[in-house]
Amino acid sequence: MRLHDLKPNPGAKHRRKRLGQGESSGHGKTSGRGGKGQTARSGSSIRIGFEGGQMPLIRRIPKRGFNNARHAVNYVPVNLEMLNRFEDGARVDDVALRSEGLANGTIKRIKILGGGELTKKLTVQAHAFSASAKSKIEAKGGSCEIIATGKPSGEKSKATAS
Repeated sequence: MRLHDLKPNPGAKHRRKRLGQGESSGHGKTSGRGGKGQTARSGSSIRIGFEGGQMPLIRRIPKRGFNNARHAVNYVPVNLEMLNRFEDGARVDDVALRSEGLANGTIKRIKILGGGELTKKLTVQAHAFSASAKSKIEAKGGSCEIIATGKPSGEKSKATAS
């Protein structure tokens, strides 16, 4: 292979669109800018949502009312299969899960889900457990302990049995 044999991959190079080269070129006369007006002028840029000075739709609609997202309780999900990396008989709490990199992020609460199979007897502490996770942990002789959380602002307290 020599330098004169090198060429770009098919589709890697595109022809530049040449504007204003006559009507038969397909980009003549208005050069793809449509009719007259602000957008036909050079240097024109209108920000997204601008409606020509009319009050934009996003500012016209009211911003009040109920929004369920404000009251949602979010959990970091951790599958049972991931708990197999702890040694047999270990106590697995939120600090251990975060140090192992199983529960990352800013969400404070952790929920153990029943994905996969557990092979070890563990004492697991978390904010919530799915029914399948709880039954699988207890089937291996382990135990599930629910971490009590203080009531954050705007959240109703839930009574959860352990």
